Amino acid sequence: MGKLIVSLSPHAHGTDTVERNMYGVIIALLPALLVSFYFFGIGSAIVCATSVAACVLFEWAINKFMLKNERTTICDGSAVLTGLLLGFNLPSNLPIWIIIIGALFAIGVGKMTFGGLGNNLFNPALVGRAALLVAFPAQMTTWPKVGQLTSYLDAETGATPLYLMKQAIKADNLEQAQEYLNQLPSTLDLFLGSHPDGAGAMGEICALALLLGLAYMLWKKIITWHIPVSIIGTVFVLAAIMHLANPVYADPVSVIFSGGLMLGAIFMATDYVTSPMTAKGQLIYGVAIGVLTVVIRNWGAYPEGMSFAILIMNAFTPLINNYVKPKRFGEVPAK
Repeated sequence: MGKLIVSLSPHAHGTDTVERNMYGVIIALLPALLVSFYFFGIGSAIVCATSVAACVLFEWAINKFMLKNERTTICDGSAVLTGLLLGFNLPSNLPIWIIIIGALFAIGVGKMTFGGLGNNLFNPALVGRAALLVAFPAQMTTWPKVGQLTSYLDAETGATPLYLMKQAIKADNLEQAQEYLNQLPSTLDLFLGSHPDGAGAMGEICALALLLGLAYMLWKKIITWHIPVSIIGTVFVLAAIMHLANPVYADPVSVIFSGGLMLGAIFMATDYVTSPMTAKGQLIYGVAIGVLTVVIRNWGAYPEGMSFAILIMNAFTPLINNYVKPKRFGEVPAK
């Protein structure tokens, strides 16, 4: 007779693994990666390769020499994903040594300091980006134009759509504001990333590529719709209200297709570890990120506010999880 094994619930088994989900997100990023190669050429390849290699190396080194862990974690895909997302948030002309510093902050401070994957409070890639933005503001806000396929450090730079929107808000009068807004690319160009004077981070240039990644992750059930839709919807509604109230603010479609909104809403804010667990909590989290993004973009010091909004709400995730708890099966509400 076989031995009866008694164990604690739950007893359900699934096919989900860390590796499956991490590599699923990496596959979803491939359209945006290919588009970045198409628009930025050698600069994109250097930045992405350096970021991924540095993140993997730092995770391996910290595990082996500092934490003394015999089991390596570099094969689960999380370090590669962090490297890709960090690279997607950087200019395509950023020097290699600055990228390596960003990777060290992303892995060493944002991830391994908290105990590694599953324990980090903040999104590691955004920790790296925020650290570089504070330490190297000039290099991190100088954006090469698209189409310079063989240029790297000597690439010609240009104004991003978010910069033009910011200047319109700061303009002395409506006529001057309209001059800035008239320089914005068309909605189709923003959607495809094909505007000739386009400039921005490598991973945010083409909204279509990011939406293809979203469709893949929803199809594979890697993420749910709650966070991306609540973020994008909140920003769209607020931008529409502001545009109708005062035309110095850009139209809502241009706002959601500009900057890192799509990249952040789809790939950064949906990080399993740093986002709420319940659907209701994710909606609260997404709406708050949308509101903070609009506030920082329009009245903050930087034209972009997506990464800061996500990091702020990462800190509130434990509170949201504590406040929004699912009802336990069989629980009888107290009178």
